[in-house]
Amino acid sequence: MSFEIFRGIMIPFIGTSLGAACVFFMKKSMHTLLQKALTGFAGGVMVAASVWSLLIPAMNYAEPMGKFAFVPAAVGFWVGILFLLILDHIIPHLHLNSEQAEGPKSNLKKKTMLVLAVALHNIPEGMAVGVVYAGLAMGEAEISMMGALALSIGIAIQNFPEGAIISMPLRAEGVSKGKAFWYGMLSGIVEPLGALLTILAAGLVVPVLPYFLSFAAGAMIYVVVEELIPEMSEGKHSNIGTVFFALGFTIMMILDVALG
Repeated sequence: MSFEIFRGIMIPFIGTSLGAACVFFMKKSMHTLLQKALTGFAGGVMVAASVWSLLIPAMNYAEPMGKFAFVPAAVGFWVGILFLLILDHIIPHLHLNSEQAEGPKSNLKKKTMLVLAVALHNIPEGMAVGVVYAGLAMGEAEISMMGALALSIGIAIQNFPEGAIISMPLRAEGVSKGKAFWYGMLSGIVEPLGALLTILAAGLVVPVLPYFLSFAAGAMIYVVVEELIPEMSEGKHSNIGTVFFALGFTIMMILDVALG
């Protein structure tokens, strides 16, 4: 594996770790407005990445199919949606500010289920980074090094608030700073692992690359609509989340177009 690919798959994990490290520098609790802003920002980045880094390249790959070039994007997108829907039902997890756990009943601790909830977010993000770098490693013309790097940086930016959103509430509940940081960082470990597995399977992935790209897009859109948008919109000051959603979308769009 080249240094560029290793760097690319580790950048998002570094973003999560830096966000989790906020527990060492901030107060015990995160202000509601900041939480909404960070959640909205993360959602905006994920939607823009789904469109510019995943769905549009998927349709570009399928241009030889003529007017049916939409098929890989549409099929992969729905497979990604259904994949996350199934995970939602088979993995016990707990969303922030919720007292009711989702998935099958379990005796897992609250902090463990919070980590699992964020880990579910990170599965499609890791796959997205992995499939882009797999295509890059195989010399696919539609993917440039700078475009792949733009996706890694964009996901790292949205991972920063996710790391903080895990570690800060845990600290507020009395968990030590070290453990709160560890749990926040641990929630992001699935990303480089998922990316690495995808790259190792590059020989199988590239022939169906458009489907894998759109699969990752569908999975990320599921997370945004099912989890992030409700979290940023509940209660007062929902407009803060909306504004930062637009900001995250804009930044990721600029990164992808300018660097891609």
